[in-house]
Amino acid sequence: MPRDLEPTRVVHREALRGGQMWSRVVRKGQVLRLCDVEGGATPAALFYNPLLTLERYNMADTLKAQHIAKLTTGAVLYSDMGRIFFSVIDDDCGWHDTMTGHLSREASERKYGAGSYQTLRNDFHRCTRDNFLIELGKYGLGERDLVPNVNFFVKAVADEQGVLSWQNQAKAGACVDLRAEMDVLTILSNTPHPWDPSPEYAPKPLELTIWTADPVAADDVCRTSRPENGRGFILTEQYTGQYTV
Repeated sequence: MPRDLEPTRVVHREALRGGQMWSRVVRKGQVLRLCDVEGGATPAALFYNPLLTLERYNMADTLKAQHIAKLTTGAVLYSDMGRIFFSVIDDDCGWHDTMTGHLSREASERKYGAGSYQTLRNDFHRCTRDNFLIELGKYGLGERDLVPNVNFFVKAVADEQGVLSWQNQAKAGACVDLRAEMDVLTILSNTPHPWDPSPEYAPKPLELTIWTADPVAADDVCRTSRPENGRGFILTEQYTGQYTV
């Protein structure tokens, strides 16, 4: 994975402290790079079509269409209308979870204590659910628009009885590159995963970079990894072609 990008290709860089929320429309042809700065970051993400927010990321279709149980290089993230939001074009981690949900305020308080603003000021405990709702509200969305989210840098594996368990993937400097195949409203919450075994509230920093990708080649690994993905790309390109001047 190239770390030194040509300056002319970089659109935006930003550091997210632990607990911070973030949102932005990542444009078609841009790549969103997430980097785990210290190891142990577990950012949660939601994705929507900014032109039609009824269209959003679909966990079930993403997994079953590609016959997978994780996200890594070659996988794509489908919307509930069969279009492709993002392609995973590079990945140092090897496993990103999209089945285990996110941390609510009640679960956070049970695990970490109240952690109120009145006590901790700017270090107060933020939970994923509240962060999601705050960012969604900026776009006229709310609780009814919450769907199963992606948890980057999180590995959840099943045993022979089908019971999922957490596996630590803390790896300082690990990155994942997500190429937008259409404009994607992206919501991030850099908060603890609900299964993180640490008893301490200490979310890790994250670095974001948005850069301009090369055009998608006919033999692109994300397009060719599954026959279904080839059809998904065609459907997505037909949709985005309507808005190309």
